[in-house]
Amino acid sequence: MGIKSITLLVSGSRAYGYLKGEKGVHRLVRISPFDAAKKRHTSFASIDVTPEIDDTINIEIVPSDLKVDTFRAGGAGGQHVNTTDSAVRMTHLPTGVVVGCQNGRSQLQNRETALKMLKSKLLEIEMKKREDELKKLHGEQSDNSWGNQIRSYVFQPYTMVKDHRTSTESGNVKAVMDGEIDNFITGYLRWIKK
Repeated sequence: MGIKSITLLVSGSRAYGYLKGEKGVHRLVRISPFDAAKKRHTSFASIDVTPEIDDTINIEIVPSDLKVDTFRAGGAGGQHVNTTDSAVRMTHLPTGVVVGCQNGRSQLQNRETALKMLKSKLLEIEMKKREDELKKLHGEQSDNSWGNQIRSYVFQPYTMVKDHRTSTESGNVKAVMDGEIDNFITGYLRWIKK
């Protein structure tokens, strides 16, 4: 059957910076223990590496960033509605987002509602920014197929791990499979600096 997908969280100082070079298609060549004819089999694994993003978004609105206009509410209403400036329009100057409210009976109610609406719109903008950042970090993902691999792990007829971008190699496949990938990380970091 096999494993279809795994998600891991790697934490530590500069974890994303060190591991971002692992993103791509990895090719494994081995003799399958399930093949009676003992033929070589090739498998592909696609690895994606993304930084952990803090989900707490605190929308703070600085009063000096707001332009608040009041005006008379229109439409049907009680005796007070059309005689006082109870309607509120708020403009968030840094983003240009404008919201307005005139449903409440008082300017205070309308101001509170407009502020909630503004925070909601600013949250939406922030979420869109984060989505765009994630898309940039993900970039293009290659297909799991021949010619797209960044690294090959060969178990038979010889043993070798080779990074096709940096030409970094190791003859000790078992050690690499057990996590000794420092040479590949260093090779990638040197390669991207060129």
